[in-house]
Amino acid sequence: MNIQTILEQYTDEELLIAVGFDSAIIGVDESSMRLIYSVEKCLQILCDDMTYEDAIEHFEFNVKGAYVGEKTPIWCSDNFY
Repeated sequence: MNIQTILEQYTDEELLIAVGFDSAIIGVDESSMRLIYSVEKCLQILCDDMTYEDAIEHFEFNVKGAYVGEKTPIWCSDNFY
């Protein structure tokens, strides 16, 4: 999903965007108005700059583990590592 398309579709909503992971967006949970991200795609993005093992550790602690309020994105585990 394209972030620009999502923002245009939900102009009246405040969506929390995980910076650097736009290409990992796979949808929107319309009941909570939170973006849904593919964990596997996020890891692939992180692997541009680090090993897969480091990407997992970084993602789990710094991305998935960061609660930033009720609009915190949903992380869809679409591949088990």
